[in-house]
Amino acid sequence: MCGIALIISGIKIDLSLLIPDYTFPSDQFDDPCKKIKHLVSVDDIQAALHRRGPDSLGAKIVNVYSEISYDKLKDFVVKSVVQKEGAAENGGGGEFRGELLFMGATLQLRGVNRVVQPLTDEFGNVLVYNGEIFGGIHFRNDSNDTEILMQSLGQCCSCISHENAGSFACSEGKKVSVPELLSKIRGPWALIYWQDSSKTLWFGRDAFGRRSLLVHWPTIDDPRLLLSSVSPPSTQRCFDTEEEKGETELDFWEELSCGVYSVTMSPLKMGGYLIGEVKKHEWTDFELKELIAWERTGIEPKPENLSVCFSKYPLIQQDMLLGFSSESGCVNSMPSTIAYKVLKALTESVRRRTTLNIIYQVSLGKHRQERYTPIAVLFSGGLDSMIIAALLHQCIDSEYEIDLLNVSFDGESAPDRISARAGLKELQKIAPSRRWKLVEIDADLLSLSFETKHVMTLIDPAKTYMDLNIGIALWLAAGGDGWLYEETHSNNGEQYERPKYKSTARILLVGSGADEQCAGYGRHKTKFRNKSWLGLHEEMKLDMQRIWKRNLGRDDRCMSDNGKEARFPFLDEDVIRTLLDIPLWEIADLDQPSGVGDKKILREVAQLLGLDEVARLPKRAIQFGSRIARESNRKNFGSNRAANQASAGSVVICRSSD
Repeated sequence: MCGIALIISGIKIDLSLLIPDYTFPSDQFDDPCKKIKHLVSVDDIQAALHRRGPDSLGAKIVNVYSEISYDKLKDFVVKSVVQKEGAAENGGGGEFRGELLFMGATLQLRGVNRVVQPLTDEFGNVLVYNGEIFGGIHFRNDSNDTEILMQSLGQCCSCISHENAGSFACSEGKKVSVPELLSKIRGPWALIYWQDSSKTLWFGRDAFGRRSLLVHWPTIDDPRLLLSSVSPPSTQRCFDTEEEKGETELDFWEELSCGVYSVTMSPLKMGGYLIGEVKKHEWTDFELKELIAWERTGIEPKPENLSVCFSKYPLIQQDMLLGFSSESGCVNSMPSTIAYKVLKALTESVRRRTTLNIIYQVSLGKHRQERYTPIAVLFSGGLDSMIIAALLHQCIDSEYEIDLLNVSFDGESAPDRISARAGLKELQKIAPSRRWKLVEIDADLLSLSFETKHVMTLIDPAKTYMDLNIGIALWLAAGGDGWLYEETHSNNGEQYERPKYKSTARILLVGSGADEQCAGYGRHKTKFRNKSWLGLHEEMKLDMQRIWKRNLGRDDRCMSDNGKEARFPFLDEDVIRTLLDIPLWEIADLDQPSGVGDKKILREVAQLLGLDEVARLPKRAIQFGSRIARESNRKNFGSNRAANQASAGSVVICRSSD
C-alpha cells in the first residue's frame, strides 16, 4: 500500500469537458497579486501519506514554463523541468507559469531493491503509483510493480488522441497509448503520471475503485487541482461564518470516479499563462468493459431451473474434493460443479494476492526461530472471512502463521466474537497443521475520542454515522493491536488465556464484494420480494457499479492508515467474470430463509472446503456484528430506538473545529 498525491498550482484548469457550463475560478489569474489562502498544506498531505507508506517518503516538482518562440513571435511553446523538492530552479527558458508537485509514500511489498517514489526516468517522466499488478503486464517475482509500470508507460504513445487500438496509425509508430496500457492491468491501482513528451498529466484509478484517490477540483477558495490517496486532518472542520450563524461543513474533497484522466498543458495565447484541459478517457479493453457493464445472461429462471434444491451438493469429504498438496498447494482434481468453478476462481484469486515474493522469502529465513506472520485476515467467523482463511491455508507455506483479526465493542458477547471463536475451531479442524492466531481487539467507543476524530478524517468525503462506525471498526481491526486467544485444557475443562499481541502482518485479506455479487444484503431480499429476479439483478448491478464510492475508497483509507495493504479476493477480475457467467438463481435463492438462500453459491463453496457449520450462518455487517452500531446509537442518539427513528445510519455528522 502506498500513498500518492499531486498539487498543481499556477495553471488554469479547464473542466468544461467534464462539467457542463463550467467556468474558471479566475480570481487568481485576473489578479495575480491577490493572495490565495490554501486550505490544505503540503506538510499535512505528506504526514497523512506517510502513515500509509512508512517505508519511504519523497517528492518531486515538475516546473512547467510557457515560452515565446522566436520563429513565431505570436505563438507559445511549453517546456518543463523535473527537479527534486526544494531544489533551486535550474532554468528552462521563458517565464515560469506553473508547478506540479508529486508526493509518494511507499509500503514496499514486492521487489528486492528499495523503491522510493516518485519515480523518474531519463525522458523526464514522473510516476507515483499505488497498486498491484496481478496480470496484463508481465513481470518476475523479484520485480517491483511500480518500476515495471514506469518502464511500460515510458514506451507508450504520446498522441493524446490515440485511444482506440487500430483506429489510426500512430505517428510515432508505437502501438499502445496510456489508456490502453492501463486498461490491460488486472489488479487494484491508482496512479498519477507525467508524460513529458506530450506535456500531459495522466491520473486515475482502476475500474472498480479498489484503491482510493481523492480529488479537489479548482474553486475560488482554492484554485489548485489536488489529488491525494487520503484527506489530511486539517481539511476536516466545521466553521462559523459572519453571514450564517451555526456550523457549515467544508466539502473540499470528492472521490475521483473510476477511470483514466488526462490534463494536457498548452499556452493560452491571449493571457500568456498555461491552461490544462481535463479529459476523461474510455477503457479500451473489451473484457474489462464487459465486467463494468455487469450483465449476465441467466437472470429469470424457468420452473425446471428451480426444481433442484440447495442440497444438490452434499457435503463431500475434504480429502476427496480438495486434492491440495501441502507442499505445492496445487489442485489435482475436483468434481465439475458450478460451486467448484467458483472455488477454483477464488483459490487463484487468493493465490495471486498471497504469493510471497522474494522480499518476504528473505524475511522468512530471518524469522525461522520465532515463526512469521506476513498475512492476516479481517475475520468475523462469518461465511466470507472463513472461506478466505481456508483458501489462504492452501496457498501459503505451512511455516507461516495466519492472524485472524477480530474486533468487538461488546467483549465476548458481540456476535462476531462468538462466531470468530467458533470459526477458529472449525479452521483448526480442517487445517490442524497450521497455527491460527485469533487476535481479539476489544474497544470501548466512549473512550475512543481521539481515535474517532482521526477516523473522521479518513472516511472523508463519506460523512454519515454508518460510514464512521464501519471506518472505526476497520481501522481498529487493521491495526491488529489486541489479545491472542489461546485455548488451554486442564482438569477443569476448556479454558483460555489472552496474552497481549499486536499483528505485524502487512497484507490484509478482506471479504469486500461478496455481498454485492452474491445477494448478501437485506435490501436484496426486499428487492427480490417486490420486483422478483430482474429487480434483484438491477439492485446487485447498482451495488457493484457504485461500490467504489460507497465502500472501497473509505475502507482503503481506514485500513491503510495503519501501514497495511488491504486485498480483496472477491473483487478479482476472474472471480467477477466467473460469478457473472453463473445464472442468478444459482448465485442466490431468496425464497429460502436467511442463512440458506442468500449467497447460496458461497455456502456451497464453504461446504466444498469442509466448512459445514459456517455454511449455515446468516449475514452480519461489521457494524452490527461488532456491536459498534449499538454503542454509537446509545452515545449519539440515547438509544437504539431513538437512532432507528432518526435513521441514524444515514445521518450526516458535523465535524467540530477542534
